[in-house]
This record gives sequence, C-alpha cells and structure tokens, in this order.
Amino acid sequence: MFSFFKKNPPVEALAAPDVKTAAQPARTSANAVAPVPALVTAPAPESTPAHAARQSWLTRLKAGLGKTAAGISSVFGGTRIDEALFEDLESALLMADAGVAATQTLIADLRRKAKDTKAETPAQLKALLIDGLTQLLAPLEKPLMLGPQQPTVVMVAGVNGAGKTTSIGKLTHRLADEGATVLLAAADTFRAAAREQLTVWAERNTVEIVSQEGGDPAAVSYDAVCAGKARKKDVVLIDTAGRLPTQLHLMEELKKMKRVVQKAGEASGLDACPQEVLLVIDGNTGQNALAQVRAFDDALGLTGLIITKLDGTAKGGVLAAIARERPVPVYFIGVGEKLEELETFNAREFAQALLE
Repeated sequence: MFSFFKKNPPVEALAAPDVKTAAQPARTSANAVAPVPALVTAPAPESTPAHAARQSWLTRLKAGLGKTAAGISSVFGGTRIDEALFEDLESALLMADAGVAATQTLIADLRRKAKDTKAETPAQLKALLIDGLTQLLAPLEKPLMLGPQQPTVVMVAGVNGAGKTTSIGKLTHRLADEGATVLLAAADTFRAAAREQLTVWAERNTVEIVSQEGGDPAAVSYDAVCAGKARKKDVVLIDTAGRLPTQLHLMEELKKMKRVVQKAGEASGLDACPQEVLLVIDGNTGQNALAQVRAFDDALGLTGLIITKLDGTAKGGVLAAIARERPVPVYFIGVGEKLEELETFNAREFAQALLE
C-alpha cells in the first residue's frame, strides 16, 4: 500500500479557542473498509536532497503568497497593540479572502490568546496569529491513502481552467515515483484538447491510458475501472469534464459518472468505489473557491482537495474559509507547472507562508 508520507512532523497540539464554531464531522475517504494507518516518515535531515527540495518549494510558496503576506504583515508594523490594530487586521484577513466566519474566529481567538499570554508587542501578536491559523487549518492536513483494495479509484473534478488535467499529470508523477502503477482514464470526452493533454501526461510518466474519441464519459470511466482491476493497477485516475456548479444538468452528469464508477467497482469486486473524489481548485478564485467546494461536495461527496496556481496573485486566505465552513482535506497544493511542483499540505508551513 502507499500513502503520501508527510515529510514534516505533525502540527503540535494547540489550545482550542473559546470561539463557538459549528461542529464538523471528521472527513474520511469513501472506503467502507477499516482505515489504513498513515505511514508517516521522519522529517528529512537538513543535509539531504529531500530537505533541500522541500525548502526550495517552500520558498516558491512564500513568493506566491508574498503580496498577501505583505498586506497582513504591514498591520503589525507598529509598536503597540490597540483596537486599531485589530480592526486593520480584520480588514486585511477579509481582503485575503479568509471570509467573515473564519476572520471572526481568528480575531476572537487572537484577542483571547493575547490576554492570556499578556502579549505586549505586535510581533508577539503575529506569532499568536500564526498559531491560531495553524490550528484552524490543521483539520485539512491529511495524507492521501491508497489501498487496501487494488486498484484505488480516484475521480478528479473541477471547473474549466482550474488546472485539473495538469494536476492529474503531477499526481501521476508522484505516484509513479513512489512505485505505484497507474492507469489514466480520459473521461473528459467533450474536449479533444483535454484528451490529448492527458495522453501527453501519460507518455511523460510512462503509464497506460484508457481513451475513446467522442465516447461517453461514464462508459470510459466504467472501462477504466474494469481495466485497472484486470491489469492489477494500484491506482485508476479518472479525469472528468470541467463543470461549473451552476450548470445543474452537467452536475447531474457528474453524479451519473460516479454511479457508473460504483457499478464498475461492484462488477470488479471493489467496495465503495470510487474510494476518492478530489476537487481541483484554482487558488486565484477567492471566495468562489468555497462556493465550488460546497457545490461539488453536495453533489459528489468530496474526500479531498488539490489547490493550484498559488504562484503570484493567489490570496490563499480562502483555505481558512474552507477550514471554517467546509473542512474537506487538502491533499496537495501547487505553485507552478512543473511535474514536481505539487506538494503535500502542511498547516503550519502554509500559515507561516501566508503571514510572515
């Protein structure tokens, strides 16, 4: 079995805020079988290539969120903590797309912690905010687990332009690097360019692909699941057509695809297929990203998110809104177009990149 090992130690426990928030059930994959324990590796020593690669990636993430970080950090440029600072911070968080609910939660928590710790300087307050944001984002930090069934079937959804097909290519690269065998399903049959793009990714990663010119998306998905089982693949990745959540008839078609995948799983002896349903979100879309999560989660029952394009204009605060209102795990975040520019999500790393 495989897991997307977290190369960093888990976030340390932080005191829970007094702020009352709606209870949120823990997110699990669609697998009906007992969960597989996560395989968490120790953090890479500083002298290793893995550590250097992670640090390089973190540098790019900080650069991508630099404008937002600068806007929030400017709030802490004074010499004292007063009501004006809290008001400016509230405005900065809202401008970063954190949303009203998450912003109120963070500010209330920060006020309490500042009082409890007797914080005296803006720098101390900023450190407390990083802790608070880390705590808020911590439920989103979860590795993508593969197994125990073979294959693990993963449906990938998203609106046009979110980077869905590219993210599938990057995910395929990570899986192949870990020794997993992958079968791609080009079920975005409405766009010839999408099928061609996925074929290119399959060739780059030296994996097989199931594709039909002008075929029915559900039929392609069914064939891919059956082929993945027959060929003893570890993973079947299904690229679905881009959908706007406001296009209700197209969302119904996505639901149909999931039902067909479930039937293919039953025919192949797989339980609770697809085991994973991922949504790819463009990090530049702000609060619209939260609306997408709600709509696709209601329609498909999401098990995880991939956040893309955190590479310049993205505000990133929307992850706080997602954590507060619809805490679907963030399996990966991306900062560029290269194969290796898709990394596991770490709550503290992200909070530091957003606020430092």
